[in-house]
Amino acid sequence: MKLSGPEYFGSGETLVKEGNAAVLEQPYSQRVGGYADVMKPLADFVTAILLLLITLPVMLLSAILIKLDSKGPVIFKQERYGKNGVKFNIYKFRTMRTDAPKYGLSPTTSHDPRITRLGRILRKTSLDELPQLLNIIKGDMSFIGPRPEMKRIVEECYTDLERRRFLVKPGITGLWQVSEARKEPIHHNLQYDFHYISNVSMKMDITIIFKTIGVMIKSNTF
Repeated sequence: MKLSGPEYFGSGETLVKEGNAAVLEQPYSQRVGGYADVMKPLADFVTAILLLLITLPVMLLSAILIKLDSKGPVIFKQERYGKNGVKFNIYKFRTMRTDAPKYGLSPTTSHDPRITRLGRILRKTSLDELPQLLNIIKGDMSFIGPRPEMKRIVEECYTDLERRRFLVKPGITGLWQVSEARKEPIHHNLQYDFHYISNVSMKMDITIIFKTIGVMIKSNTF
């Protein structure tokens, strides 16, 4: 089944979905050059520093409230795979109970008993993602890119095809996250990641940022 690129980006490149996988019909090539190699990493670093300074009061307040709300650490750390298959620890504010399985399925409802009272608010507002600014400053992540995959899933399920997602840094948001397909598992919609990797540009990143803001405003995630 052929799938056209996301409707608001159209690159002329055709994607083919085969079962639960997606491949590029044309020979795969990574977009390299001034923006992807220089401007994008620099913009990520500078923007992350500025946002960290601006949101520091919110982060400190969130940390205090997390400690008051439930037992356990303020920061949730989990090993993920990044660019070139290098593993790193992703940071988030803890939103679930400490006895919740670390690599369990993500909650799909606000009534999930694993989520703490404050965690419901943090997840609803995406404030739990703020510590990932540190991942960007460290160079582990970008603002925009494929979502970083869990170690267990990569080591148990990934083929050479899925590992193409490691050609770029993982991101906090991305093409899949702002599409209607975000309601389905990412491994069923890899064409969005491949499309982004092959066609990354400043225009695409700016569009994704604005669409991310729209998704956050309308979000019904928990």
